[in-house]
Amino acid sequence: MKDWLEEINWNADGLVPAIAQDHKTGRVLMMAWMNRESLALTVAENRAIYWSRSRGKLWRKGEESGHVQRLHELRLDCDADVIILMVEQLGGIACHTGRESCFYRVFEDGGWKTVDAVLKDPHAIYAAGHHHE
Repeated sequence: MKDWLEEINWNADGLVPAIAQDHKTGRVLMMAWMNRESLALTVAENRAIYWSRSRGKLWRKGEESGHVQRLHELRLDCDADVIILMVEQLGGIACHTGRESCFYRVFEDGGWKTVDAVLKDPHAIYAAGHHHE
């Protein structure tokens, strides 16, 4: 059997973009990057584990916020260079701003308008000193 990780077209940095969608509503919650290790762990642990480019380390989604993403389905696109994770977003919040989705701004009248409410104050989600997971 072919190694399924070998079938992915990793970019020059060894990463692949991963889009998390709510498995019930289909809403796009967030986009992050995965490397070979984080994708293998995501499958092994059945939860979203990303690669943080800024911190240069594995990022277990929800490790600080408690907003874990349980994996329901993993999909690969036709060019094998984008992944979709169908997830159950625990707590209903994917974004570090305390919103359901990271995509909460809509282009309207020549500018970006915030259309989603903050469900939980980010300061209440993260310990002092952490602005992002």
